[in-house]
Amino acid sequence: MPSSRIPGFYKLSVDERVKIVKEFAGLTNEEAETLKKGLLPVEVADHMIENVVGLWPLPLGIATNFLINGKDYLVPMAIEEPSVVAAASNAAKMARASGGFQAEATDSIMISQIQIVGVKDLEEARRSILGEKDKLLEAANEMDPLLIKLGGGARDLEVRIVETDAGPMMVVHLYVDTLDAMGANTVNTMAEGLAPMLERITGGKVYLRILSNLADRRLARAKAKFAKSAIGGEEVVEGIMWAYRFAKYDPYRAATHNKGIMNGVIAVARATGQDTRALEAGAHSYAARNGKYTSLTEYWVDENGDLWGSIELPVAVGTVGGVVRVHPIAKIALKILGVTKAKELAQVIAAVGLAQNFAALRALATEGIQAGHMKLHARNIAMAVGATPEEVDKIVEKMLREKRINLDRAREILEEIRSGS
Repeated sequence: MPSSRIPGFYKLSVDERVKIVKEFAGLTNEEAETLKKGLLPVEVADHMIENVVGLWPLPLGIATNFLINGKDYLVPMAIEEPSVVAAASNAAKMARASGGFQAEATDSIMISQIQIVGVKDLEEARRSILGEKDKLLEAANEMDPLLIKLGGGARDLEVRIVETDAGPMMVVHLYVDTLDAMGANTVNTMAEGLAPMLERITGGKVYLRILSNLADRRLARAKAKFAKSAIGGEEVVEGIMWAYRFAKYDPYRAATHNKGIMNGVIAVARATGQDTRALEAGAHSYAARNGKYTSLTEYWVDENGDLWGSIELPVAVGTVGGVVRVHPIAKIALKILGVTKAKELAQVIAAVGLAQNFAALRALATEGIQAGHMKLHARNIAMAVGATPEEVDKIVEKMLREKRINLDRAREILEEIRSGS
């Protein structure tokens, strides 16, 4: 198995990087060319959404150094924000020194909600539903025989009473193992099919029959040790712990803290064709599940003074169906990862989220996060004024030295370079 530890990867040309990724993942010549050009045929796009007029490409980068459960990964990340891919790679390098990330994921249980109103006797209706649970689960499973054949299907249901300003309503949760699919269509279909049965049992009226994106039965977890010797010493460890406590106890800080986590999560999810909005909604609602919005990660210091970090969040992703089936880059991204199972993809995403968060905390606790951002921001500005790759480095160096990073100054420096002054 080739290693994801590739020193100097960022210094290589795009062609050189593609060659390495091609060899790592066993891509065909056609796949490598598709990856480099970012090809999505417009006729495919026209069938993905409505009113298509074109495409909106994003940079696709590779995070190196990831060792997860003893396996090497090159991680595709699609994102427009500077420093994210570099930060994830650097954090993975530091974790790698202590054995990398340990990750796990629960079964792919999705929740479908069936809302019932106008029930006269809620407790009697609850008992009646639970009394017919086996029949309801059997009926749900008859709606997707292929899923049952593959080993998935409806596993359980529960009844909740939710108070509202118009009186209480009943909500039935149907728990479905969707295996390697994200599963939205499956659980929605099952909920639709059960609605008439539940109306008969309860005497109420069903309105919504829809999945919940708070997929708290479909969790992914990752943890890693960041040795103090690898991350800058005891002072850095202490700084990271104070940064973590800030996010744990202050929701204003937690919002930005968790946004940094999602930089990594969403970049991998986008590259592999996942529903990024569902992942965002699930993660942020999970962060507030105990009544107060807080950090999705935890950090602690062991008896040797080394730092440990962990993450737990809902990760409802799929490796079959949906965009994964039709988007050429998503298919190639999964091939680069070497992932075929949704649970393994969830584990990778959790590890990347933790790496991203650790990198941000370390930057905040040391030189500040803005330094890396501004360097990449300066590169974007230099490119925006039409500089060649050789000219970009000179412009960036001068703007950073002067601490004047703007379009006007970039144009001035470019003119100076080209005039020889």
